[in-house]
Amino acid sequence: MLVGRADEQAAVEDVLTAAQTGRSRALVVRGEAGIGKSALLDHATTTWRHRVLRSVGIESDAELAFGALHMMLHPYLDRLDALPGPQADALRAALGLAGTPTPNRLLVGAATLSLLAELAAETPTLCLVDDAQWLDQGSSDALLFAARRFRADPVAMLFGVRETAVPFRTPGLDTLQLGGLSDVGARTLLDEHAPGLTEPVRRRVLDEARGNPLAVIEFGGARRAAQQAGRADPVEQVGPLPVVRRVQEGFRAQIAELPAATRTVLLAAAADGSAGLGVVLQVASVSGASAADLEPAERAELVAVASDAVTFRHPLIRAAAYQDAPHHQRVAVHGAFADALIGPDETDRRVWHLAAAATGPDDAVAAELERSAVRAQHRGGTMAVSAAYERAGRLSTDPAQRARRITVAAQAAWDAGKPDRAARLAAEAASLTDDPVITADALFVQAQIEYDRTSPVTDAAMAMEAAELVLERDPERAVVMLTEAVNAARHGCALEHLRRATGHLTALDLPAGSPLHLTIAAEAGWAELLDGRPELAVEPMRRLLDTARTGAVDYHAWVVAGISGLMLGDSEAATAAMTAMLADARAAGAVGWMPYTLEFLAIAQLLGGEFRAAEASATEGIDLAEEAGWHTEKVALQAVAVWLAAVAGDEARCRSLAATVIVEGTARRLANTSLAQWGLALLDLAAGRFGAAADALDEVCSGPARHDYLIHAVPDHVEAAVRAGTPDRARDHLPAFEHWAWQVGDPGAAALAHRCRALLDDDDAGSHYERALRLHPGPYDTARTRLLHGEWLRRRRRRTEAKAQLLAALAGFDRLGARCWADRTATELAAIGERPVARPQAGDLLARLTPQEAQAVRLAAAGLSNKEIAARLFLSPRTVGHHLYRAYPKLGVTRRTELAQLDLG
Repeated sequence: MLVGRADEQAAVEDVLTAAQTGRSRALVVRGEAGIGKSALLDHATTTWRHRVLRSVGIESDAELAFGALHMMLHPYLDRLDALPGPQADALRAALGLAGTPTPNRLLVGAATLSLLAELAAETPTLCLVDDAQWLDQGSSDALLFAARRFRADPVAMLFGVRETAVPFRTPGLDTLQLGGLSDVGARTLLDEHAPGLTEPVRRRVLDEARGNPLAVIEFGGARRAAQQAGRADPVEQVGPLPVVRRVQEGFRAQIAELPAATRTVLLAAAADGSAGLGVVLQVASVSGASAADLEPAERAELVAVASDAVTFRHPLIRAAAYQDAPHHQRVAVHGAFADALIGPDETDRRVWHLAAAATGPDDAVAAELERSAVRAQHRGGTMAVSAAYERAGRLSTDPAQRARRITVAAQAAWDAGKPDRAARLAAEAASLTDDPVITADALFVQAQIEYDRTSPVTDAAMAMEAAELVLERDPERAVVMLTEAVNAARHGCALEHLRRATGHLTALDLPAGSPLHLTIAAEAGWAELLDGRPELAVEPMRRLLDTARTGAVDYHAWVVAGISGLMLGDSEAATAAMTAMLADARAAGAVGWMPYTLEFLAIAQLLGGEFRAAEASATEGIDLAEEAGWHTEKVALQAVAVWLAAVAGDEARCRSLAATVIVEGTARRLANTSLAQWGLALLDLAAGRFGAAADALDEVCSGPARHDYLIHAVPDHVEAAVRAGTPDRARDHLPAFEHWAWQVGDPGAAALAHRCRALLDDDDAGSHYERALRLHPGPYDTARTRLLHGEWLRRRRRRTEAKAQLLAALAGFDRLGARCWADRTATELAAIGERPVARPQAGDLLARLTPQEAQAVRLAAAGLSNKEIAARLFLSPRTVGHHLYRAYPKLGVTRRTELAQLDLG
């Protein structure tokens, strides 16, 4: 029974109860050392009658990839065949069971989610992770990914986290912050463990313990012993230290009183938290200690000894045993561990002990650490890679080797989502060498960090600077860097950097048959198009887009093709390319490419009028970007959500989200900032605030991204300016738009050009509207043109024809969920005496669903099973079933087979 923790126990039991009823919950229990986190987690097992999976973070193992995840999952690795292929391969690689290609860290998280879901399908499952602040990065990423994405499974996840100088972040999870015990609780605990204290001593213990249960027990026990023996107060001698430090000082004092041989065995046990009893005793024996020397520490209740383990009663005892040992003894113990750990499964642990035993540069140990890093790289343990390469660099005698290894450590830290560490290491590496290749690599790491930290423009400039160091020495290396520069420059509207980077790319001496030529030519086309010369851009961009339709391209070329489709106004081709790439990335487990793919897919769907699909793509992309910690990409995707909220008529959400996107996007110089501004302008345009809309759209159409896909905003500017009574202003951006429309040869672009002419040429407007309606490929632009045509017909008193166009427009908007335009259309119909009562919003079935419900329904309608859908969306099958269960009544169906008969767009 825990003392004084009734409320905290109730919070944990709520989590367990929810999980037992199929509502997944996760809870992070935080607090200082000794506050009772482990006791609370242990208490959870006393009421849980089902499967329990345990793991614990071990400080000495924090550099070993996926060690904690292996600890939790190893009894169930025979279930991996039940997972989707790429996920099973990723988890096998992460746990060192197979030599598959390096897995993405998010895919390992998805595999962890799937395996836990498989286990929970058999029986409710409780996952306990104590001392999570010491988890290796790979295990931490995987377990937190799973915890955030369970919804409808009988899974409970509890994490115990000690507050340390480096915070362990758990975004998206509920937190229970443990404070000190109440005075009553602390008194009860003290009386249980140290009865008989005089009242003044009792009061002093309670005051100094400040409610920390471990402090209450340790201070009380020490004072009781001192009181009985007539000695001086052992705690008061420590001085004015924080509670946890005072407790640790107490443990140090206890350890100092032990025989030297006992301290030696404790040091051996503390130096490797995963070593078995036999190995600990073998290491201790080098210094003359034996198993018998453990007895004084057991008698003092500092450790417990089992058949194959020495367990410290509290981590602070372990820390005291290690930190208080002289440096030469720690070195000797690590050296003895390196000699003792000779098995093939102990290679990486042995290497780290060799590194800890090194007292100066040692090239042999550095080489061993590099080999360990390569093994970790194959497992996807990017932080383990970074740690090993950094230590190898510090042990290297050759400055060039030191700089190279620290550069690789920096890149691995960036890949692990640790930008501060990556920046520090990259800057150090650059300062250590004059070698242009190593300098370029270090600068390239810094460039990638700046993409997310400051702006894609900074990334582009630095990536180009890096590439220029190796243009002649290593053209293939330069291509990677220049490719980064081109994409970052486009994302940041930095045309000067884009021109320079594509100039370097086209000048590179690449083999004649290299597939890179096609991609480079398309990227060079971007520079021409963004400079207002579409006639020089269309052919190479179209050629890559056509090739991408066959799937015979790599992921980078696929993205370039999709962006090219957007720039050419061919949203259908861009959607097809990005949909195909997304399917391939899902199947291959290439999770790192998915946020970018989803961004461009969402924009293509938006421009094509597939608003529900665009919302689902943007929502998934935002979720994955958030998981990966990619803030710039998240803002870019949120800009899509702003535009969609505007069209849906959700003004509150549109303005709230836009406020964040515009501030952050402007600071980062993102092209997508203009997309959010366009969305705000649509609110004004649809509501009849034409002057305000014209002003806002003028800014969009004059901005640095005006020749990108945002050129589609020009027809809205023309409409706003004409309706505001300033037709001359409407022609400000129209020539550039018409030049682009006729050059790209897209029917949709031509239709929009005719609509603009209809607005400006009232006498011939009818014929322009009719031509536009014949050319429009998408439902949204068709409905927009019908609305304008209907308004024109009404003003000409052609009431019957106006009614037909307006009713068709209203039906189109309702079907799309374009509420802002549907409301404006209804107002126009009211002006001719038509007041539709039951607007057919019900026809847009997906409008009734959340984005994830819509995704699940679409995939289920296509014939995929819950398990297959779960693999695509990185959810559990039960969560997919939960989404479908909630969707069925909204769609008016009762069975899965009925979904295929619905019109889901």
